[in-house]
Order: sequence, then structure tokens, then C-alpha cells
Amino acid sequence: MPKDLQRTIRDHIQLEGVGLHNGIKANLYLKPADDNTGIIFKRTDIEDSKNLIEANYKNVSSTALCTTITNKHGVSISTIEHLMAAFYGEGVDNVIVEIDAPEIPILDGSSFDFVESIKSVGTNEQKYLRKYIKVLKKVEIKDGSKYISIEPLQKDLIIDFEVVYKNPLIRTRRREFKLSNGDLTSIYNSRTFCLYEDIDKIRSLGLAKGGSLENAIVVKENKILNDGGLRHRNEFVEHKILDCLGDIMLSGYRVFGHIKSSQGGHQLTNTLLKSFFSDKSNWEFEILEEKEKNHKDGRYESPIAVNA
Repeated sequence: MPKDLQRTIRDHIQLEGVGLHNGIKANLYLKPADDNTGIIFKRTDIEDSKNLIEANYKNVSSTALCTTITNKHGVSISTIEHLMAAFYGEGVDNVIVEIDAPEIPILDGSSFDFVESIKSVGTNEQKYLRKYIKVLKKVEIKDGSKYISIEPLQKDLIIDFEVVYKNPLIRTRRREFKLSNGDLTSIYNSRTFCLYEDIDKIRSLGLAKGGSLENAIVVKENKILNDGGLRHRNEFVEHKILDCLGDIMLSGYRVFGHIKSSQGGHQLTNTLLKSFFSDKSNWEFEILEEKEKNHKDGRYESPIAVNA
């Protein structure tokens, strides 16, 4: 049986687009990386001695409508969550992300283009076994009516997410995502969204300068302003699951655990990670020596579809 080895992308990937919040055009290059590198962002518009930023929850410096990480030199990269979610779902452990701007391109507002690009070049197995984070104890974070928790689960990841809006179209929606089911298509395709009445406030904060109906769902009362409406009925809540998946990837590993959240977001997820990892009795590493492999498409089946 094949071992559960770390993976990197098979070839270079190039993408370009504007940042959702800064509106700056960015050129993005994904490059293969050695075993145990993890996900490293490299700002090519900054001098070499200061331009590396490790994708780690400890480096999160802002969670205002996106996730931003910053290194010790004050160099940052923002809106990383959709790309990080693509790495999680597609089983990419090690990659160098080179970019000539301070924000990852928003593209269509989902992970679709990132995922399709990774699938187009494929991934390579490496020499070292992949480590997982095994949850040993339940940890919960509450912030008024908002909460997020993580608890033990054998060799799988479940994200149970609820959104609660007064808006008559969005309302309260809940969805459970189980990674071992293998099909992440609707998660990957779910776009970021906002309420029409919030746009002026968001822009007054210097954000959403690159936002448009081409990269975000805009909801005005009981109408969706985008041509074609939603891609699927659960797009709102499944985008929140996409964000959560990307933020969980900042643990540096994939996780075996059950996450439950209501009205959560980038800040609450990062607070959970900090609390969870602050106590070593909450977790341990787990290595899967062998797995059943589907020889038809090269994907791993149960207990977890790491290359779905």
C-alpha cells in the first residue's frame, strides 16, 4: 500500500488579478517546494532579506474582512484564505507563493481558479510522511452570540457552520461539510459576499477598492445584484466554510477534528487556533502509515480524501 506522503505542485503556476481590498494588480506565481517547507509567501516587490512570510496562525496580524499575515520585518500579505483553502483541499503541503503586491488576487471571489490551476499541473508525492493534528480535547471560543469549537474526531475533518443574517434573503443557514466525502466542488466555487448597504462603510475603511460584481456576490434586500444569481443555494454558508478551511490550514497541518461555528469568521478561527495550540494536552501529531488508494484516479479514499 502507498504511504501518505507530503505533496507539492508538479510545475509552476502563474495567475494574475486585482486585490479585493487594495485594488492593486498582482502577479502570482506558485512554485514547487521541498519536503517540510510548508506554505511560504514571498513578496518579490520587497528586498530578499525581508520578504518571506510563513503561513502560520501565529503570524496573523489582521482579520478585517480577510486574513492577513505579517513577518517580523512588518512585511505582510493579505486575503490568503481562498488560496490556502485550495492547498488544503488539493493536498498541497509544500509550496512557495511568489507575489509582487501586498494582496492575493481575488479572481472570481472563490477558490475555483486556484484549484483548477493546481489540478492542471497536478501534484507530486515527496519523501517525508505527512503529519496530521489529532484533536484530543474540546476547545470552545465564545464572543457574544458568536462561537466556534473544535473537538475530537477520528481521521476526518468536519466543519459545521451556521450564518445568521437579518437580511431576508440570507437569513439563517447551516451546512455541514465532511472532508472524507471527497467532493469539494461547491465549497471551492462559493464566492465572497456582502450586503449592498455595507459597501460605503467598507470602502470608508479603505477596503474593497477592487470589489465588483465580477468577484463578489452583492445582496440588496431580497435581491442578488449579480447576473445569474447564486451558483448554488448554499453558496453563502459554504463560502464561510471555504474561509474556515483556509484559516485552519494556517495550523501548518491538516486537522482531524470536528469544528462547529455560528456567526464565525477569520478572527474567531484565529482565536480558536491560538487557544487550541497554547495547551499541548489539546492535541498530538498523528501519522498515517498506509492508506487505501483509488488506482483509477490516484486519490485516497477513506479515512480521508486528501487529494479530492
